Amino acid sequence: MPRQNRVTPDGTLIAVPDRGLFWGNRGGLHDPAGRLVRYSRGRAWAICVLEFKGRRRQQWAPGRLTELYFLDEATGLAAGHRPCGECRYRDYQAFKRSWVAAFGGGAPAVAEIDARLHADRLVRPGIRRSYSAALGELPDGAMVSVGGAPFLVWGGELLAWTPGGYRDRLRPADPGPVTVITPRATVAVLAAGYRPVVHPSAGLDGAGLDGDGQAVAGGFVAVSFVACSAGQHVGG
Repeated sequence: MPRQNRVTPDGTLIAVPDRGLFWGNRGGLHDPAGRLVRYSRGRAWAICVLEFKGRRRQQWAPGRLTELYFLDEATGLAAGHRPCGECRYRDYQAFKRSWVAAFGGGAPAVAEIDARLHADRLVRPGIRRSYSAALGELPDGAMVSVGGAPFLVWGGELLAWTPGGYRDRLRPADPGPVTVITPRATVAVLAAGYRPVVHPSAGLDGAGLDGDGQAVAGGFVAVSFVACSAGQHVGG
């Protein structure tokens, strides 16, 4: 029986057997018996690679963070996460450069990024914040809700999101208002040039590749896996 640890674009946790490209966390969400008891804890919501320097983690260890999993980076960004500053250092630096391009000023501290994302992703604990914007003005990599279902915006098309990958492709006739799932600040970072890793099922050039053009390994069904250190998710 799969754990309830797969993240949808709107941050809902579901139990499905489908595999994906990244893991992350939003703090410790489970009790010593392994039951989910809270939506989030803390503001450092990261997106991490599945393999990093031979380190291994035990899933949902008592008193530790709750490991969560994403189909791809676009899904994690929509859910309100950002690249980890340790295991995804280069992508995190690229994210920060696009942040500066979007908002100006000097390179932001990780606490500044996390505070802004936290304000943009939640109205209050467990209640997501969304907003309306013209579809034609959204950048590639943003996620929107159409008829209550999540879609990835890419190349003028909408790709239907499912836990196992992207399915139908739509070319909307109306570029008018839609409900945007991805936090407003992250949409600005995408518009400024940050390119997220997208699952290969999207059929896009470079899909499934990180910022260095290297393939991201999929699959997260093992009890333990190689990952970054103890959920520190430091930023530079």
